[in-house]
Amino acid sequence: MRKQIIKWLSAALCGLLASCAIITVNVYFPEKDVKQAYKSLDEMLLKEDGAKPPAEEAPAGTEEKLEEGKPQSRLLDGGFSLSLVSVAYAQEPVADELAIELSSMPEVLKAYDEMRMRLPQLNALRDSGAVGENKQGLIAVRDKARLAGNEALVKAENDNRKTVVTGMAKAILKINKQPETREGINQVLGKAAAIYADIRREAAKPGWWVELANGKWVQK
Repeated sequence: MRKQIIKWLSAALCGLLASCAIITVNVYFPEKDVKQAYKSLDEMLLKEDGAKPPAEEAPAGTEEKLEEGKPQSRLLDGGFSLSLVSVAYAQEPVADELAIELSSMPEVLKAYDEMRMRLPQLNALRDSGAVGENKQGLIAVRDKARLAGNEALVKAENDNRKTVVTGMAKAILKINKQPETREGINQVLGKAAAIYADIRREAAKPGWWVELANGKWVQK
């Protein structure tokens, strides 16, 4: 009898562990908004010499929704300043929410600042064909002979990009009101990286090498 009870308890415990193992939290992944948030951050934080894009005219009716005294995120880094207004009303655009979340992460701002500073050297490497944009959103070495000893630059760029993509994964979890766990981050990290790669392909200049989603390398 005792052996039967132990056997039954063991089977029940195994079943419980198995059921826990297959539980997956459904995280809403807003692809279009993620893409727009990446673009917004590029426009604001990835301009050479800290140049700002021309101001865009606010959509009609925006002024009425913005109330005096709403919270602002003021980012000051290396002489570059940026004001992001958090619009505190229902149904705030998800892309804006993601951009604000990312811009509140010190590690992401630091990554963008470092990427902006090395942009001229990186562009020269892309112009020469030494490196290209791969489908994970990272810089891949294509011609080591033309790299001219810039391995450290490529590694630093990729480290910064991983920081940005990881930041996006964290922001997605936050707008889903999910805890920031390693499992949760890994669940959305791949998609966040793939969309970042799309942005880098679209921003590539003629003559640069890019890797398509199917793994094929082409010269834009």
